[in-house]
Amino acid sequence: MKVAITKVGKDFKQNGSDKIRALDEITLTIQEGDFACLLGPSGCGKSTLLNIIAGLDVPDQGTLTIDGQEITGAGPERGMVFQEAALFPWLTVRQNVEFGLKMAGIGKKERHEKALHYLQMVHLGRFTESYPHQLSGGMKQRVAIARALVMDPKILLMDEPFAALDAQTRSILHTELQEIWSKTGKTIIFVTHNVSEAVLLGNHIFVFSSRPGRIKKDFRLDFQGPRSEGDSRLLATQKQIMKVLREEIEKVAREELEQGAVPLTKTVLSSSRFGT
Repeated sequence: MKVAITKVGKDFKQNGSDKIRALDEITLTIQEGDFACLLGPSGCGKSTLLNIIAGLDVPDQGTLTIDGQEITGAGPERGMVFQEAALFPWLTVRQNVEFGLKMAGIGKKERHEKALHYLQMVHLGRFTESYPHQLSGGMKQRVAIARALVMDPKILLMDEPFAALDAQTRSILHTELQEIWSKTGKTIIFVTHNVSEAVLLGNHIFVFSSRPGRIKKDFRLDFQGPRSEGDSRLLATQKQIMKVLREEIEKVAREELEQGAVPLTKTVLSSSRFGT
């Protein structure tokens, strides 16, 4: 499904009356089957835009459409994976994945079959009867991905789902997510502040400015997958993106300095903050 965003703006109130401009004049198009990454500094409005696409928030200005139909709220064609897996601790892995199907009135046999299919897709077929407390962080995120996929959404929305994971687990899930995208052909919209992650996963990367969030530049990547972190072409693209981002990183650092949050040091201004 094609997502079209036109001149979207969003304000938040601070201290009761003052308004903070989170998003300003956001215009972008995500084609059906794209793996689109929303990339930018912390606080630039990436997650806010994702929530608006999900129908969990509304813009103050502008329009969003999916295949020409305006977004007015949440819908079954969109599935969401959050930063935290947020599984029900009293349900097994299979029951967590089946939960949405059960609420939709799907029969027990069909629920079981669909849940098993997607749990196998995320390589958790042997853990169907385990409970969340028995799983690692990476395994919990796989369950969350399976739970979203089992509802067969046309668009999968992912809000920094691997940010809290260790490097080895994150690398494994990067490979698995590429496989899922290849197998399902779904449109994926993925929020990240990590440049290397965006270049490894996305075929269309939208780089945000610091607050208020605007689209500073977008990059189209035509590299065929699966991609590997050592690919020299990816490293070259990372450098191009970092040139665009460096000014925004420095703006954020200066704002933090003015607010007394952190010292303005070479460490703060370094690209390591963005995973490169």
